Parts: sequence; C-alpha cells; structure tokens
Amino acid sequence: MGEWFDSHCHVQEHYESDSAEALRRAGAAGVAGVVCVGTDADTSAEALALVRARRTGALGPDVPEVWATAGLHPHEASQGTERLLRFVDDELAQSDGAIVAIGECGLDYFYEHSPRVAQRRAFAEQINLAHRCGLALVIHARDAWDDLFAVLGTEGVPGRAVLHCFTGGPEEAERCLAAGMFVSFSGIVTFKNAAALREAAAACPSDRLLVETDSPFLAPVPHRGTTNEPGFVPLVGAAIAKLRGVEPVELARSSAAAARAAFAL
Repeated sequence: MGEWFDSHCHVQEHYESDSAEALRRAGAAGVAGVVCVGTDADTSAEALALVRARRTGALGPDVPEVWATAGLHPHEASQGTERLLRFVDDELAQSDGAIVAIGECGLDYFYEHSPRVAQRRAFAEQINLAHRCGLALVIHARDAWDDLFAVLGTEGVPGRAVLHCFTGGPEEAERCLAAGMFVSFSGIVTFKNAAALREAAAACPSDRLLVETDSPFLAPVPHRGTTNEPGFVPLVGAAIAKLRGVEPVELARSSAAAARAAFAL
C-alpha cells in the first residue's frame, strides 16, 4: 500500500466489474485511501455499504481505506433534499464515522439538469446540514462561480470544505482559498486545453491541495476516453508534481495529509 489518496470517486457505481476489484487495483497502484462520494440518497447508501464491507474484510485483502459522503448532486436537485436529510440523520445516529462529508452538492449551470433555483435551494440546505453535523462539505461548481460564492456567503462556509474537480484558473482558486476551502484537482490537469487549471495547480498551497480521480469520469492521459478508476490517481498526482517541480512521492504525502485534514480522518 502506498500513500496516494483519492479524495473523490464514485467507485460504488458505474463499474462493469465490481467495486472491490477496482479498489484492489487501486491498492496495487499505491493508493492508501479513497473517499466514495454520494450523489443522491441511493448512491450515498451504496457508498456507505462499501465502507462497511471494507471494515468487515468482505472486500478482501490489500484494499485501501474507504470513507463515504452523503449528498445530492446539483443535477438531482429537483428531487429535493428531504430524503437525503432523513438518510443522513439515520446513519449518523450509528456514530461509526463512516460518513465524513456532506456532498457532493453545489451548482452546475453548464448542464442545468435541474433548474437554477432548485440547485441553489438544495445547495443551501446541504451547507446547513454540514454545519449542523460538523462535517466537511464537498462542493461541485461548473459555470456558476458568482452564484456559488453568493450562496456560500449567505449560508457560511463550513469549517472544512472541498471544491472538488476544480476547473477554474488562478483567480477562482484564490477565491476558494480565501474562503478557507481545500482545492481538489482531477485528471483534467493532463488535458491539452487546461492551461489555466495547470497554473492554478502549480500555485495552490500544498496543505490545501487534494488529488482525485472523480472516477469513473475524466480518466487522465494516457487513459483519456476509458473508464477512470481510483488506481489512476497516481497519474494525476504525478502530473501535478511535475507542474510544481517536486517528486511524486512528496506530492503523494502532502496531498494525502491535506485530504485527511479536510475530512478529519
């Protein structure tokens, strides 16, 4: 087992092979921990089940540590948060530490699968849930920076918040950092058209920089166009290390430490 930490993946869903196999490949690639992210009540429950299966040894040997989040993605905001809120309250009553964050939640004005007003309402409700539960907040933002910071300004940024799969440039990264967030970079940093993103990754303080796959989406070069998985996070990390002029082992250690701080692990 290595020191890489995948701060955001969806290994509980979208895999043709089972999740345990994907996690075993991640362990073999040097990944020590993953955060498995929910996007509605059902996928949050699946992530939680994966955490508990790992704890009982049901996933087999050499599997990274796994933690879960519970959230409602902006694509699904039209569902409303009522079911998710009940789920979180019921699961947190077990006090086993399996849920480490609320989210992913936020705003996506690129696809707009849910109306903007529903997205803002669901985002605000989940920010308040994170405050109430004392958990980290995992934030999704696409083409919605001003409204994102407006909602956060009204509701207050939780003490620990992660802007996941960051897609902005240095200016947006500075806004996130000034608000106290951690910034998580995905395989997009390896894409040819991501110069501004690479500039942000090069400048981000090491104690606030996380690395993720967002698998099964956004496979990094040279796997672009294939199914992504947590075992590819060292490729993302190595690309960021090169941008920053450090060895991959140094980036692995610092980003893993930042992830553990972000999620209070």
